[in-house]
Amino acid sequence: MWTIPNLITLLRVLLIPVFVSVYFLDWKWAFAVGAFIFWLAAITDWVDGYLARKLEQSSPFGAFLDPVADKLIVSAALLMITHQYASVWITIPAIILLMREVYISALREWMSQLGASDLVAVSFIGKAKTLIQMLALIGLLAGPGLHEFINFQFYWVILGKLLLYAAAVLSIWSMVVYTIPAWKTLLAQK
Repeated sequence: MWTIPNLITLLRVLLIPVFVSVYFLDWKWAFAVGAFIFWLAAITDWVDGYLARKLEQSSPFGAFLDPVADKLIVSAALLMITHQYASVWITIPAIILLMREVYISALREWMSQLGASDLVAVSFIGKAKTLIQMLALIGLLAGPGLHEFINFQFYWVILGKLLLYAAAVLSIWSMVVYTIPAWKTLLAQK
């Protein structure tokens, strides 16, 4: 259970309260440092998976904890940008992304109980959604702290918003892609 990849995943979970606390500090660089901590946590997602394969340390605990850690930190970031920007144009894609995370988690649990978890295994579209979502969140988290570079801040936030919408579209697409084989499995069991 206490493998290097699992410890890195646990670190990602422990970074969540640090990330949130730093982000809301009354300090000039709080947004930038908070975004950096989120970026660091996002990188550990790739590192723990790579090390689990490379060191042959994949485990059921790691398979459980990794997606939970991802969903926790992404959910925290989505709530933070929704609060920070207080805009329906940020809230709508954030809600779509949160709904997708809950839906896919429940779908995977259900398919696992039916012995068909391979039907909802992580796909390319899911990985693309995750990458675009992480980049969007980093941009939107850092954006408010870039006041000294006004034009840079503007483009950073616009890029973050565009990526957030792209992630929301991929999110809906991936829900459909994962749901179709699950639905066929349900119909075949009747």
